[in-house]
Amino acid sequence: MKKIDFPLIADVLFYGVAAFFLSVGFLRYFKISLALSVALACLFALSAAGIVFLIAYRNHRKRNLSKKEREERDALLLHLALEKEERVRAALLLAFKADGKENAHCEGDGLEADGLYLPRFSMQPISADEIAKLIREYHGSQFTLVCNDLTAEAEKLLDRFGLKTMKGNEIYSLFSRTDTVPSPLILGEVPRKSAKRTFRRIFSKKSARPFFTSGILLLFMSLFTFFPVYYLVSGTVLMLLAVTVRSFGYAQST
Repeated sequence: MKKIDFPLIADVLFYGVAAFFLSVGFLRYFKISLALSVALACLFALSAAGIVFLIAYRNHRKRNLSKKEREERDALLLHLALEKEERVRAALLLAFKADGKENAHCEGDGLEADGLYLPRFSMQPISADEIAKLIREYHGSQFTLVCNDLTAEAEKLLDRFGLKTMKGNEIYSLFSRTDTVPSPLILGEVPRKSAKRTFRRIFSKKSARPFFTSGILLLFMSLFTFFPVYYLVSGTVLMLLAVTVRSFGYAQST
């Protein structure tokens, strides 16, 4: 059985708890008894958590890198796109050998490592036309394309010829687990501060936490005060802000 990612569990818990407290606040606002409010809120929370799990599970499986790992991956792929082709092949050869493919060696503009690997790193996704050129050049031979990304048409063309790809996360995994990430990376240490980055920091998903905590406390206090409307309204607004930022805020903040 595959291990479920912690970010997925965190999302499920977040939306489940948010749904619970929002439901309690809403029901209590209409003076429904506490016991019935809690019981109904539990049902709403379980429903919300289940829906979030079903929607987010596949996305979390595809996006299983942490923020730091995504940054390292992007820096590595940028380096490979800007580096000289012979140095890219040398870096891949070193990584393959460290990964147990001792017989790996360079062959033409590719590498032989239990099959032919063709590194083609670029700033833009590789197009179907470029794939067609490779297929013609290698006369229908089987190979694995190692690249940053592909267009949808290129993916379909590769599938039709039964050709494999090695992209993004898989490339980063190879270099990181073999401890062969090139150093220094081209542009790897260049700071990039801007107003846009500041905006992203403010409206990142992490900002949901203080809104969420404050909203819960206000809704909880509404259960024990003689004038609960202020706490209910303020707590609900903060909880909605937390859910909004969590759902639509930026995934990264640096």
